[in-house]
Amino acid sequence: MAGAACGVFVGAHVGSSVPWLTTQGFLLLMMLSGAFGFYLGIDTPQIPFHPHEEGTPAENKIDAAEFLSAVGTFLATLTAFFAVGIIILREDPHIVWTSLIMAGWVIGVVMQIVAGAIARMRR
Repeated sequence: MAGAACGVFVGAHVGSSVPWLTTQGFLLLMMLSGAFGFYLGIDTPQIPFHPHEEGTPAENKIDAAEFLSAVGTFLATLTAFFAVGIIILREDPHIVWTSLIMAGWVIGVVMQIVAGAIARMRR
């Protein structure tokens, strides 16, 4: 539900700034992509724990799924926070800022989806 709400807020801001994105279909797409991304990115299965591998080079590696999940969730949530702030303060930012918010949202959600796919493939 949080991902869907974030998608609605980003979609509302971007749709109000870009006239051809002011459609119900765009809002629905943003809501569904947010819900799907947050579900896959937040609910990732953990990497199996093998205590006999301690001290090996594999132990010191960053888990790609957890990293992508964390950064993607942060980025998508941060852009939604900015979109809500712009809506509440009734600001009219330059189109570059709106484009950055949309790009941040898309990159964050894609990172979450990729993280969920990686975590589910390694089971």
